[in-house]
Amino acid sequence: MDVSRAASQALPADVSDQEWSLVVPNLTLMTEAAPQPEHSLQELFNALRYVIRYGIAWRAMPNDFPPWAAVYQQSQRWLAAGCFEMLAQDLRALLRRACGRREEPSAAIIDSRTLRSTPESGTRAGYDGAKRKRGSKVHLAVDTLGHLLALHVTPADVGDRAAVTRLAAEIQDATGDSVSLAYVDQGYTGKVAAKAAAAEGIQLHVVKLPEAKRGFVLLPRRWVVERSFAWATRCRRLVKDYERYATTLAGFHVIAFVGYMFKQAADLMKSA
Repeated sequence: MDVSRAASQALPADVSDQEWSLVVPNLTLMTEAAPQPEHSLQELFNALRYVIRYGIAWRAMPNDFPPWAAVYQQSQRWLAAGCFEMLAQDLRALLRRACGRREEPSAAIIDSRTLRSTPESGTRAGYDGAKRKRGSKVHLAVDTLGHLLALHVTPADVGDRAAVTRLAAEIQDATGDSVSLAYVDQGYTGKVAAKAAAAEGIQLHVVKLPEAKRGFVLLPRRWVVERSFAWATRCRRLVKDYERYATTLAGFHVIAFVGYMFKQAADLMKSA
């Protein structure tokens, strides 16, 4: 950790040394011979997590962290290099093996949620008539344990069926074509979505609501992806679409999910 912050000043968003040992191999973009950065990578990562967890503006970065410009620039390098997507794949395989599962899943759960736009994201927002919101839609696929498989962002007026083609391709790319079944809600019914998924070797299984629904009903399989969305809402930066670019919003979601995954992995290491 940077000497600028003592251990007594650690914040809840900071990673422990054990968690950092899981993360750092994927975040070190330079060789040892390259000029070393002025600020600790761990402190830059802690600052990035602080922005996402507590929803602050970049320029509101606390003085305990490196300057906001340094954190922003390093964050963009990590996002552009796909570091967090690679880290998510490694952690998912580790956690699945710890649960006695195969490294790559055979089934996925797909869903989406709409985030209300803000002045920063308003120029690329769309109107979701079903949710009566103007904003962006996050399309998410997780395995049956709730670990991230694929994620991308579209304007809110893009329907769930239209997003299946790209999401199915990203699922197979992340898992090596191991997924053959995907559980979805009734928003994915119809031949268009089924054909798009089948082109990637995935069969869609629609989990329908009970006909005599009264109050809250826990739907088989689908509750897993809803729980994953609930995990993301703990990060205040992800409650609305505060980002100028859709790629940044998607990347911040990946970072949030990676944070929950490496915390689980670190707990496994402690108990081993």
